[in-house]
Amino acid sequence: MELTVDDENDIQSGLTSLVVTVVELLVEALEREAVRRMESGDLSNEEIERLGQQLHRLELELERLKTEQQIEDDVDSFRGQLDDIIDDALRNIVDEEGVG
Repeated sequence: MELTVDDENDIQSGLTSLVVTVVELLVEALEREAVRRMESGDLSNEEIERLGQQLHRLELELERLKTEQQIEDDVDSFRGQLDDIIDDALRNIVDEEGVG
């Protein structure tokens, strides 16, 4: 089976959307860890400032990439689907613990 240009563009767009979604999730995890470390006093003021700047630049670059590639809606869709999967998994864990 031969792929058309449209098929290749759809594959590239889908893959880019998935990668951006995963990187956004990683940035959020890094932000939560940074807050945890700040609150526990593990970071100096200089480290906090540097980390904040780097995370901000990363977020700006992700937004630029989403706009440039026109994948904002696709990324939002992936995020929604992942949220649904996580919600279902958490409900299953709660249900299993409630039964046992």
